[in-house]
Amino acid sequence: MPTTDPSERRATIEDVAEAAGVSVATVSRALRDLPNVATSTRLRVEQFAQQLNYRADPNASRLAAGRSGAVAMAVPVFNSWYFSEIVAGAEAVFADAGYDVLISAIPGPHRRALFVSQTAYQRRADGIIMVDLAMGQGERDVLLRAGVPTVTTGAKSADFPGVIIDNVAVGRTAATHLAGLGHQRIALIAGQNEDPLHFTVPEDRQRGFERELEAREIFFDPSLEAAGNFSVAGGYEAMVGLLKLDHPPTAVFAMSDEMAFGAIQAAREYGLGVPEDLSIMGVDDHDLAAAFGLTTISQQVDHQGPLAARLLLALLDDHQPDELMVEVPTVLVERTTTGPPV
Repeated sequence: MPTTDPSERRATIEDVAEAAGVSVATVSRALRDLPNVATSTRLRVEQFAQQLNYRADPNASRLAAGRSGAVAMAVPVFNSWYFSEIVAGAEAVFADAGYDVLISAIPGPHRRALFVSQTAYQRRADGIIMVDLAMGQGERDVLLRAGVPTVTTGAKSADFPGVIIDNVAVGRTAATHLAGLGHQRIALIAGQNEDPLHFTVPEDRQRGFERELEAREIFFDPSLEAAGNFSVAGGYEAMVGLLKLDHPPTAVFAMSDEMAFGAIQAAREYGLGVPEDLSIMGVDDHDLAAAFGLTTISQQVDHQGPLAARLLLALLDDHQPDELMVEVPTVLVERTTTGPPV
């Protein structure tokens, strides 16, 4: 009687997502018959799941005695496409492995310290993922002493494995693209004027952006920088302010697609053609980026949540991950919102 080769790799939820050309979160929703999945997409996912002989993790019910059966994820805010995509991708992988996900919003340092101490000492969760939240040494020490399996995304840590992108390279890519089109007066829609969590992404992207302009002997006028708060409304307000300058920009690098959407709206309300009068680009490759024709830098957000979840699952199974720091490549996606200056 034939037996199954124990070395044969079991198909994962990521395999189904890649075959069907959708995100891991979409596969999870489709296979659990949840709403907000098109019928055609659901059928395609089911077809590939069957072809790949995909099954939920057979060890999902093997949670060790004394464990909570839950993992925790901490995010700065809930109402952000980027953070919701990270959480959705991770949640799908954890659901496949039989874990519930507890999500906490961390608006400031005090809440972050409280979250860390509660997770460490009250054992509400078997492990945690800190999403773009840079912890202080004291907080890291608490988790290390308590032996809480921890993974980070965005904010690099020497103490824990994590998922990162090269944000300095993102800034350089944006400057290279816009300067390469011939723009000299390039604006920057950045993050927040005041950031209690000391979010490192805007700083890194700005550093790469300014360094590349400097290398090309292009002067960056500080008056061309505006805070957009990583939101559509913030991008709109920032763009309005930039357009009121005596010498407005001919191109704009917005540090997120959502801010770029707001900038496009403002430009069009001022009667400007994009890119005929003003080039605008973003970062993320948001679900709506293609509909806007937005030139952007994809950071493959749909990959980051599942990768972080897999790192944490390895720690929970007492395995050292093959890579302690996984760097997701970024890719320039050229569409129709950027072009040469008139």
